Amino acid sequence: MLSRLMSGSSRSLEREYSCTVRLLDDSEYTCTIQRDAKGQYLFDLLCHHLNLLEKDYFGIRFVDPDKQRHWLEFTKSVVKQLRSQPPFTMCFRVKFYPADPAALKEEITRYLVFLQIKRDLYHGRLLCKTSDAALLAAYILQAEIGDYDPGKHPEGYSSKFQFFPKHSEKLERKIAEIHKTELSGQTPATSELNFLRKAQTLETYGVDPHPCKDVSGNAAFLAFTPFGFVVLQGNKRVHFIKWNEVTKLKFEGKTFYLYVSQKEEKKIILTYFAPTPEACKHLWKCGIENQAFYKLEKSSQVRTVSSSNLFFKGSRFRYSGRVAKEVMESSAKIKREPPEIHRAGMVPSRSCPSITHGPRLSSVPRTRRRAVHISIMEGLESLRDSAHSTPVRSSSHGDTFLPHVRSSRADSNERVAVIADEAYSPADSVLPTPVAEHSLELMLLSRQINGATCSIEEEKESEASTPTAAEVEALGGELRALCQGHGRPEEEQKIEPDELNDARKKVILRMKSFRK
Repeated sequence: MLSRLMSGSSRSLEREYSCTVRLLDDSEYTCTIQRDAKGQYLFDLLCHHLNLLEKDYFGIRFVDPDKQRHWLEFTKSVVKQLRSQPPFTMCFRVKFYPADPAALKEEITRYLVFLQIKRDLYHGRLLCKTSDAALLAAYILQAEIGDYDPGKHPEGYSSKFQFFPKHSEKLERKIAEIHKTELSGQTPATSELNFLRKAQTLETYGVDPHPCKDVSGNAAFLAFTPFGFVVLQGNKRVHFIKWNEVTKLKFEGKTFYLYVSQKEEKKIILTYFAPTPEACKHLWKCGIENQAFYKLEKSSQVRTVSSSNLFFKGSRFRYSGRVAKEVMESSAKIKREPPEIHRAGMVPSRSCPSITHGPRLSSVPRTRRRAVHISIMEGLESLRDSAHSTPVRSSSHGDTFLPHVRSSRADSNERVAVIADEAYSPADSVLPTPVAEHSLELMLLSRQINGATCSIEEEKESEASTPTAAEVEALGGELRALCQGHGRPEEEQKIEPDELNDARKKVILRMKSFRK
């Protein structure tokens, strides 16, 4: 009897599980792990597969059965953390953004960070003014297709690429102009390096947004960057707290507290409310890890942190990796032949495509647009043209993060800064969900439902080009049929049927009122 129990237990421990990890270029790495395999084992397999040595900036992200995001903890069992049925699916992502990505030692590391920031740009996490958006997109174009060639790149070639949640024909022409005239001769590595240097100067560089509400019930996005803690509300950065000013992070239930000690012994407590206790705990753990990584001088200074004032109550957590300073010192010692890089190039991504499928709906004069027949695919293209935010114009671009001028920014008395003309709303990137066919179309509809705003000029254009209520009714039915039974892209929010109906009704009511 005892021998049978022991043999059963042995078989259970030896059971293998299939794991699929989606990489930053949307390729997949599949492996098998033992039941008791730790997160570190899986992460090391991935880094070996990628030939990556500067690996401390990266992590593995997964979504639990309750749709809550998590970072895989390397000291714990993979199987116990996921709590879902195999095969397991996870994502390889940048976890700690380098303070100066251009200063990374190896090109392979810079390339992976480039892919991450490219995703951030596409999903609306990285906001920028129009001129910066055009330059960033031109760098991507140069890196992916090389020098402009009239024989290969006909008029309007940049419209075949999707760099942002929304962009206009005017922006597309600007992108093409920069690509043609300013970037000729740049290799993919050079273009990626210039892209990183530009992206790093933006207000929202390194932002992984956590949706919350403030004490007044207003929506806000909390984030941890290489330089401190930020709160974004509407089109403003309402708080920027340097890491050396953060004295404590705490949470109780859905309530998150950040204790701040500023100059002249000024102490404040910022309070925010997460959607669920699990989301609040995830926010707290992310804060603990980011503070340890960026603030501490060495990993031996890391201490176990309690979520409560009483150490024996609440949750306890300890950051288990190296800190930024140690990582940079270790990188400086790397001496090897640069590994070969297999760039994704023209391969379309499922959740972050550079190249869109099918032609973009071209602009039609206002007097003609109402008469345009809207088929299902044309309707989806119309949603893309009217429901998404064009990369926006920042009025605070001069007040940006740069390693050489960080102190001047950090010492600024102005804690509130306008970051864009439009509200920060990275709705599609808050909750990763499985990739499926029609992912782009569903993403576009998701942004419409989540209230993605347009610039003033685009709003006018959208209103002037609105289809009739009957057309919207027909399109809504087709869209709902399309959505049934399908998943959504890896970095989008879930769309419920009731939300689809409500959104359709709102659109119809708006169209009817407009026609009056």
